[in-house]
Order: sequence, then C-alpha cells, then structure tokens
Amino acid sequence: MSVLVQNVSKSFGATLAIDNVSFDLAENSFVSIVGPSGCGKSTLLRMAAGLVQPTQGSIVVRGKPVDRPIRDVGMVFQAPTLLPWRTTLGNILFVAEMGGERVATHRPRAGELIKLAGLAGFERSYPHELSGGMQQRAAICRAMLLKPTLILMDEPFGALDIITRERMGFALQTLWDESRSMVLFVTHSISEAVLLSDTVIVMTPRPGRIRDVVAIDLPRPRRNATLRDPRFVELSARVRDGIESQWVE
Repeated sequence: MSVLVQNVSKSFGATLAIDNVSFDLAENSFVSIVGPSGCGKSTLLRMAAGLVQPTQGSIVVRGKPVDRPIRDVGMVFQAPTLLPWRTTLGNILFVAEMGGERVATHRPRAGELIKLAGLAGFERSYPHELSGGMQQRAAICRAMLLKPTLILMDEPFGALDIITRERMGFALQTLWDESRSMVLFVTHSISEAVLLSDTVIVMTPRPGRIRDVVAIDLPRPRRNATLRDPRFVELSARVRDGIESQWVE
C-alpha cells in the first residue's frame, strides 16, 4: 500500500482525539473520511501531511515514514486561499514557483487543468471576479498541478451551496481522473463521499475510531444517474447507519 496508517493515536494534552486508527490507501485510490465534528478527521489529514505528529503509531507514504512535513503533497482547504493579486493562471502556477520549478514548463498542464475544471476564459480573472465554486476549482487545479503523490482535501466544498457542491463533486471527479493521485478527502456529506470514493471510512465521535470501512463498488465515471442507482442508495444508507447508530447505542 502506498499510504499506510498504522495504530495511530493522537492526544492534545489530556484529550484523546484519535484512538488506534489504521487504514491504507492504494495507488490511484480515492478515500473519504466521514464522521461527526470533533472526531479527528482534519487531524488525520494534518498527520498524513507531516504537519502534526502522532502520539502513537505511524504513517508511511510510499515506504517512507512521515516524521516531518512532506513535499510531495497537495492540499485543498474549505476556503480556496487564493492570492487576491494573482490571476487564476497565476494562482495555479504559484506552487511551481514555490517549489523552485521552471514555471513555463508547467503552463501547458495548467491550461489543461483549467479546461477540465470549466475555467477556460477565466485564466486572467482575479479571485474577486470568480464565484465561490470557481475559486475552489482553481484551488483544486493548483493542488494537482505538480501531480503530487498524495492530495489531502479538508471539507473543500463545505462553504458552497448544495447545487454548487454537487456540481463541484463531478468537476473534482473529472480532474482526479486525469491525475489519479491518491486522495484523502474529509467531508460531512455522505452522498459526496459515496459518489467520489473507492472507500469510505466512517469515524466514531471523539475519541475518533474507525466504525466501518465501506468499499464503494460503483462503476466509473459516475454521473447524475449514479445518484439514483439502487446500489448508490444502498451504500449511502450503510454509511449513514454507521454514523447514526452511534447516537442510539
């Protein structure tokens, strides 16, 4: 497995946030983590990036223990965090500049990502000239520009309205299909997790433990019709039951 999370626990002072969590990501896989607020989903992402160290256990990416911030990772947050003085193209190319790469080398790929994201014609637009969904698509393109081994997404569509959020899911699927980086995706949306993922990990309330691991066997590419597929409904119900059952035990 290319990302291996083994027996990871994390405490903040006397508070145990995550308890004995283990899972893995295979190459080219898309894994979502769902669970109630405060269960440690975002902390898991930060540990995978090397920004926070586990109290116990280990995380290994392509055979290398994560004991410091890793470079070969793309991150997408709930807010797009675009630079207001840069255009769409300039924001996407920013990661190449920060990495000491020759920017001109990455312009063709940036252009391809812009087209896939439905941003063609907005290359020279500034963030304030873009809708929230367009800004987030630009942020995703930026994360994917250098084809990182691992992309970490922390509730990237959480600030968007329901209709835009659904469209963003399909846009992300198109972009991911082009890059096939490993993705670890945090969301509160069950339908979003099932639509996008190969595997959905269901977490318990704090301290976060793994309640269920649901393999998503829906064929790709997934379209609007997928949302009405009986198998989609069945898988969504299993994830929902895994979350809701925790409140009645």
